[in-house]
Amino acid sequence: MTALHGAEINEAVSRVVNEGWYLQGKENERFETDYSKYIGTKYTIGCANGLDALIWIFRAYIEMGVMQPGDEVIVPANTFIATILAITENGLKPVLVEPRLNTLEIDEDKIEEVITPKTKAIAIVHLYGRNAYTEKIGALCKKYNLKLVEDNAQAHGCKHYDGRRTGSIGDAAGHSFYPGKNLGALGDGGAVTTNDPELAAAIRALANYGSQKKYVFKYAGRNSRLDEIQAAVLDVKLKYLDEDNAHRKEVAHYYYEHINNPLVTLPDLLPDDQNVYHLFPIFVGKGKRDALHDYLEQNGVGTVIHYPIPPHKQECYKEMNHISLPVTEQIAKEELSLPIGPAITMEEAATVVDFLNQYK
Repeated sequence: MTALHGAEINEAVSRVVNEGWYLQGKENERFETDYSKYIGTKYTIGCANGLDALIWIFRAYIEMGVMQPGDEVIVPANTFIATILAITENGLKPVLVEPRLNTLEIDEDKIEEVITPKTKAIAIVHLYGRNAYTEKIGALCKKYNLKLVEDNAQAHGCKHYDGRRTGSIGDAAGHSFYPGKNLGALGDGGAVTTNDPELAAAIRALANYGSQKKYVFKYAGRNSRLDEIQAAVLDVKLKYLDEDNAHRKEVAHYYYEHINNPLVTLPDLLPDDQNVYHLFPIFVGKGKRDALHDYLEQNGVGTVIHYPIPPHKQECYKEMNHISLPVTEQIAKEELSLPIGPAITMEEAATVVDFLNQYK
């Protein structure tokens, strides 16, 4: 939230306005350098939003001849629809794999059975801020020569147990800087991180009309750039990301320690480094999720349902509507996200728990 770092953000915005350079300038260069250093990759390429970041990864692989339309990408069935949109936007086929109910992330034991000769990538989603990568997923990518693409939109600052940050583990990662994210801009923004110089160059060109040199167009690209004001704001907020995430973890631990309602189930508690708690999902049984949501709202506690209709049941994917994915569908019916973020106080967290525990 801007109020947390308001003075520095105002100074950064004023600096950009006074300098009069609004696109592809030194603010982008500075943020991309700092973000690469933070994530642990050689390259960061800023773009317009998180969906575009994922789209450009797959599009670049197609331009490089690594993939072609009709190829398959394995992807978790429970995710925000953007992950799947990026796949279908490029004429690729999403192959949905169920999550584990206790972790909410893709079930590594169900991946190999859906790999075919047309499979070219596994896309993992660090959903809710939780690390989704496992050594088995990495081994499958090596065994079958698959690209590993990370959707890191909800997990800025998260780590794998070996210390690598999510966003640096796979071949490429898409990041969203939507204002509500752990690292959020003052509007839309996104980025790709990678260690692959060819991929980085292709993505930078694709997001700039397909141009690597002014008025020379290698690809039929689009306009998808991170503007200088957003880059300057993100660079300010990046300095405080670990501190802000630490507060999220403090609130989350309070929830884990004090929520005591037989209707409510919590996902497995991960080691601190492996969850940055973009969201705090709980699961409400006996068909009482919506009633609990209304009850909390009536008592001044704002909650959000993520996500009430899974991608395979959306109208835009009619061809998948017949698929039965019971774990994903259970999550959609039972999930409720409690308030969490760098601005919530521990007193407010206690109020949330009090009302939640009183509900019957």
